[in-house]
Amino acid sequence: MAKNKRRKLNAPSGGGKHRDKAAKPKTSAKPAKKPEPTIPFQAEDRILLVGEGDFSFAKSLVEQHGCCDVTATCFDSQPELLEKYNPQAEDIVRYLEEEGQTVLYGVDATKLDQNKQVRKAGGQWDVIVFNFPHVGGKSKDVNRQVRFNQELLVSFFKNAIPLLASDGTIAVTLFEGEPYTLWNIRDLARHSGLEVQRSFKFLAEAYPGYSHARTLGNIEGGGGWKGEDRDARSYVFQQKKGVDSGGGGGSVRLKALAAADSKRKRAADGDSSDDEA
Repeated sequence: MAKNKRRKLNAPSGGGKHRDKAAKPKTSAKPAKKPEPTIPFQAEDRILLVGEGDFSFAKSLVEQHGCCDVTATCFDSQPELLEKYNPQAEDIVRYLEEEGQTVLYGVDATKLDQNKQVRKAGGQWDVIVFNFPHVGGKSKDVNRQVRFNQELLVSFFKNAIPLLASDGTIAVTLFEGEPYTLWNIRDLARHSGLEVQRSFKFLAEAYPGYSHARTLGNIEGGGGWKGEDRDARSYVFQQKKGVDSGGGGGSVRLKALAAADSKRKRAADGDSSDDEA
């Protein structure tokens, strides 16, 4: 009997098992995985960049993504560009040209199809990219500013479509939130003969070396406002099948702007329906 009692006393109790379990360290939750960035082009694509600032986006495409056929354009003349975005712009342009890429100045996004430099640079483009289009501070009135930017986009779409390859796409990136959502870019594109292929969150970190250039130029002393830190969304459009891209420019613009204005008014009245892709 004593022998049996000793065995029971020496045997681990159920309470000991519970203590062992409680003593195990808790595993920390795994950090949420960052979404993989969507890149709307292939390295071998013929790419036309419109409305570049200091050309840092173009440089990232060549240096980091291996793109080998890039034509990068800006609205400013060469002296204006260097005045706004030096010291970085001069080095970036030199890099692009040494890599065999094309840099064009004084290119108006609303007259792409009429620009001899753009037409000479190449026939049909696989991808045309317009990052953060904006007319600048033309008006302090929100409605007028929205209208000016809508007109910019509609004219851009009209002039970009004839330059696309048969299966080419147009990618436009805008900041999230108002006033950019008031532009109703989907309606503008739809009534210009385009349809949304997809849309996705724009991640600036997918383009190492890229920094968002303000329309007005560098911020004196550096630092301050950094556009690449703001939430943004890219929209990829393709031409609607069976739609003729030639002619009817004025009526196209009027229809697109009227549709976008109608959408804005409905949103103001509480109808926020959309067709998110």
